[in-house]
Order: sequence, then C-alpha cells, then structure tokens
Amino acid sequence: MKHAFVLAAIGFFVSAPAIAQDSVAVRSPGIHDEVLPQTGGPTIHYAISVPKGYHGEPVPLILALHFGGDPQGAGRAMLQILIQPALGELGAVIIAPDSLGGGWSTAVNEQGVKALLAAVEKSYAIDQKKVIVTGFSMGGQGTWYWADKYPERFSAAVPVSGTPTPSAATWRLPVFAVHSRDDQVQPIGPTEQRIGELKTRGINAQIVVLNGIEHFETYKFVSGLRQAVPWIQQIWMTK
Repeated sequence: MKHAFVLAAIGFFVSAPAIAQDSVAVRSPGIHDEVLPQTGGPTIHYAISVPKGYHGEPVPLILALHFGGDPQGAGRAMLQILIQPALGELGAVIIAPDSLGGGWSTAVNEQGVKALLAAVEKSYAIDQKKVIVTGFSMGGQGTWYWADKYPERFSAAVPVSGTPTPSAATWRLPVFAVHSRDDQVQPIGPTEQRIGELKTRGINAQIVVLNGIEHFETYKFVSGLRQAVPWIQQIWMTK
C-alpha cells in the first residue's frame, strides 16, 4: 500500500485556524486537523491527538514526523494508521505536522516544527520530562536528525524505518529503532550498525527487527512500534 493511496483513502480536512500565532486552541479528546499561522512564514497544517480524560493535567507529548510523498494530510494519515494505534496507550498529546517542503531537516521545517512545539507546549499542560520524537521513513530519518540536533528537547527517540544520521559522534539520547529486514527502500543495515555503535558507548539503544514487511506497508509496523511502549515508560520512570 503506497503512502499516497493511504492519504486518498483517509481524506483531509482543516478545521478553524489556531487562536493565535504563538498558541493553539485546546481541543477535546480525539484527533483534530488544525493550522498554525507563522509570522513571516508558511502556515503549518498538522493533526493533533488529545488523550482521553485530558483535563489540563500534565501529560506526555509525542512529535510524530510523517513519511515522504505528498505532504497534504500526511501527518494525520500516519497518526491514524501507525502512531495512535501503537502509542496511544501512553496517554500523550500527539502532534503530527505536514512537511512544509522536503525532508524534516530543511530550514523551513525546522522553523515550523519548533514553532508548533512551542505553541502546543504553551497551550496544553505538557510534562517536559516526557517528550519523545518518532516518525516513519522520511520521518524516521527526521527522528534521528531531530534527536541528534536537539537532544535537550526530548527524553527519547523512536525512529521507524529511517536511516540514521551520518555520524553517531554527538548522539546522547535513549533510542528505540523499529525496522524491517525486508525494507527495500531504507535497508536495515545502517540502523543495525548505528544501534550497535551506540550500545558500545553505553547508550540505551534498542532495535526491534521485523520480517516479511515491505517499506510501504506502513500499517504493518504497528506491532513493532507498540513494543516500544514499555521501554518508553521505563525511560520516563527514571526522569
């Protein structure tokens, strides 16, 4: 199943704009399509999942970065077919922005994602010790990039089917990778090598290896990503 087909099946709808450029409207539990205007920059389209029973108490936050292809509605698509089914039991606010152009390491995406994180953290009660970044394919690569460049922002990284950054020299976060041995687009080799390198440095680095799943079968990665839940909970217990 190609990513583009998933997007077409799910559809895309944008609700009313955010209440201000430095904050977002607080929504009821469920998944919502939102926009966040930026002063001097493009409007950010994103999906947000608010956990059941949220009443303003501090909750975790998950930044979810989508795969490649047409970015319109891709954040919501990935949230629905992978992130929410796998990580929903963590009781976190999940934000899944649509790319503003290219991969998640571009300047426009860095600016946009940082603005979105700041706005969500201003509007929702977020436990700052329980913020993680995850993503699939292009978003998996983005997860490696964001966790390496901004380790102070996250408690852990959970890349799915994403090739690591070129060097492990500056890496310091706990990481739980999910990858298929049958991934024909982003081979598992670099991920296995990076996890091994980080382990030798004493970093909490784990990998779940899946078999028989091709790259574009996004929904089939749910079971592998769900295995990260107790690991994440253990990380949070030590914070």
